[in-house]
Amino acid sequence: MSNHRFVIAGTGSGVGKTTLTIGLMSAFMKKGLTVQGFKCGPDYIDPTYHKAVTKRPSRNLDSWMLDHDVVKEIFYNGSRGADLSIIEGVMGFFDGKNPLTNSGTTAELSMILETPVVLVVNCASMARSAAAIVKGFQVFAEGPNIVAVIANNVGSEGHYKIVKSAIEKECEIPVVGYLKRNAELSIPERHLGLVPSVERGELDPFFDQLGELVSESIDLDQLYELVKAPPVSIETNFFGEKYDTQVRIAVAKDAAFNFYYEENLDLLKAFGAELVEFSPVKGEVLPDNVQGLYLGGGFPEEFASELAGQHEMKQSIRQAIERGIPTLAECGGFMFLTENIETTDKEQFEMLGIIKGSVRMQTKRAALGYREIKGDNFLLKGELEAKGHEFHYSTFHPSEEITDYAYEVKGMRGVKKEGVLYKNVVAGYTHFHFASCPEMVENWISACKEYRENE
Repeated sequence: MSNHRFVIAGTGSGVGKTTLTIGLMSAFMKKGLTVQGFKCGPDYIDPTYHKAVTKRPSRNLDSWMLDHDVVKEIFYNGSRGADLSIIEGVMGFFDGKNPLTNSGTTAELSMILETPVVLVVNCASMARSAAAIVKGFQVFAEGPNIVAVIANNVGSEGHYKIVKSAIEKECEIPVVGYLKRNAELSIPERHLGLVPSVERGELDPFFDQLGELVSESIDLDQLYELVKAPPVSIETNFFGEKYDTQVRIAVAKDAAFNFYYEENLDLLKAFGAELVEFSPVKGEVLPDNVQGLYLGGGFPEEFASELAGQHEMKQSIRQAIERGIPTLAECGGFMFLTENIETTDKEQFEMLGIIKGSVRMQTKRAALGYREIKGDNFLLKGELEAKGHEFHYSTFHPSEEITDYAYEVKGMRGVKKEGVLYKNVVAGYTHFHFASCPEMVENWISACKEYRENE
């Protein structure tokens, strides 16, 4: 494992972190390096781009949902075999769960991992003022190690030289390069952010173009030397092999359902699950000889017409659920289990009908934020508490009174009951991070074994 690593941090959202991250990944790979990607926070979409560029699964690092030792282990394991690790930040460098602390911020993560920070500044329409912004980030908190700056959205090379000279004089750190304003390199967006790469087809030409631009205007050799860091030591073996395979769990995995933390899948395998992927969009029926079902999040509303027409697939899932297969359905998976999805164009498409009610898409965001989760279901028994995240643009409208909620969630706006329990189904909008409560994985495996014995 190389000790070269850095965090790409932004002064705020929208400064170009993702574009620069994938451009740097592509550029360093052109130099012959093996690059590993990571994403701060609960984002599912940016890691799909990292993976498409680097050909290695990108990992989420979240210092609020997970113990810091677990964060270190995720980084340590993910970086094996890499020459360089690039960690894409979330929001602004100091933005997290609490506006009064660094909890859950990119800054906190950089300190946990003792990782150098490269600050991205949107320099459009400014010159010396860029130095004031960088200086503010330098002195705002003790601990983060900002080692370099990249100027984004500069108007010309002359504009860049002005910004560079001001920052280097006032802040005494190097500006290692820039990207010009280039609308052709913008990544298309949708209501949940960047379009998953699985829907985009062949992205290599885009990555190559971006990598070439980065190579031309950013000093990669200087940057690589600046980001050498001390080794990350770990004291845990959270994701090590624990059990032999005991059960098989089907995982919906395609363009409609692709929001899964890699660590969730790793923990299921570590506790004895063989994961069997299938594609609902393609009409693949539930695989044979499975004792559990995982319906993750994604964009079922974008594929509602295709899903509605796959009658054999839907019937295979209905039958398994009615037989009691232990099922977790998160966000998009929850939507898929309802009677229908209504798009923003007011078209309705029939889904599984397991959960009585409909989902309506809207242009306004319905929920966003971290969640603390408690519940009385086969996953969260007794006083167990997990952590997760909620982010969606749809609302659920039950057609009958909900008598069994899936769980109780606590967020910034208080406590509420959420989701629906049906037989052995736990369904709701919240995405769980299993590493926040590994007991829920053990409980799921146990429920799968019991289901197999009773079949």
